[in-house]
Amino acid sequence: MRQFIARLGRFTLMRAFWLYLALAVAVFLTVVIANMGGEMDKVRRAEIRYYVGMAVYQNPANRGLPAEVVAQMVDDLAEVEEKRFGLDRPFFPERAFKYTWSALSLQLGRAEQMASDAGSKDVTRILAERLPSTLILFATAELILFFIALFAALFLSRRYGSFVDRLSIALAPSSAAPGWFYGIFLILIFAAVLRVLPWGGMLSLPPPKDTGVYILSLLEHMILPVSAILIGAAFANIYSWRTFFLIYSSEDYVELARAKGLSGQAVERRYILRPTLPPIITSFLLTLITMWMGQIVLERVFNWPGLGSVFYQATQRSDTPVIVGVIVVYGYMLAATVFLLDFIYAILDPRVRVGAGGAGR
Repeated sequence: MRQFIARLGRFTLMRAFWLYLALAVAVFLTVVIANMGGEMDKVRRAEIRYYVGMAVYQNPANRGLPAEVVAQMVDDLAEVEEKRFGLDRPFFPERAFKYTWSALSLQLGRAEQMASDAGSKDVTRILAERLPSTLILFATAELILFFIALFAALFLSRRYGSFVDRLSIALAPSSAAPGWFYGIFLILIFAAVLRVLPWGGMLSLPPPKDTGVYILSLLEHMILPVSAILIGAAFANIYSWRTFFLIYSSEDYVELARAKGLSGQAVERRYILRPTLPPIITSFLLTLITMWMGQIVLERVFNWPGLGSVFYQATQRSDTPVIVGVIVVYGYMLAATVFLLDFIYAILDPRVRVGAGGAGR
């Protein structure tokens, strides 16, 4: 028992270390790219000089002063602002590593251009404000997608070669188009032509104050984006998981179980579904984790106020702290998912032993 605990502890620490190292490298590269290797400093200096100049020249107290004096005032104030933002120090390596450490410790700082709906420029508050919207939409869509694909794949694996099976195979390439592509057609049909569903947004305006009406409005606005996500991914998942079930259903031990007289449901549950769960759970979790980033284009198509929209606005405005903040949140969730998958595999598949060496397998 002690050896097992020690082996598990070493495995956990080493796995966490390498995942954290990979995350640190990814965040560092994000910081460097978002700052264009330090070239964004020139843009920030120009912006500082512009706003300082506007403030100085529009100040009535400075009217009538010699141009040289006013220009010197602009230089002095701009220099103070540049020091406040740390632009007096080199970007690489000093500020690059400092920004990376701050991001990894979730000290995301203040946005340069953006602000939350409440007016705060704190990056953490901006992300926290939009995160629930993304979670509501994509968690709902992914959970519905998971169960639809799972039960549909099981159903089709029992009817291999049937018309329904061939139809699902024929529809699988439709998932090559992203969800937002189908979202445009759904908006045209149900919002523009039939006028039975809203064009976009998360709630009707003004937002309902009654809780029941609020929930109904939210559900009504979720119908089209959730449908677009399902249409864009369902057939590919069904086809992929159906293939897993068919492969395992042809194994010798499955035929033996059937020969022993086990019911079809028992055979599926014990000998087909369980060994296919690790790849299915992996696919589901890695898909689910993308909801933290949202789907940028889909959120823009439906005007959904989530992290995807925030990331799009941040890239449009070159708001580096917000860009890095979104990537850091996504990176931590991805690393946590990969870390947990090892233990989930051990629970689902008895052949896997977490932290086992070659002799222990």
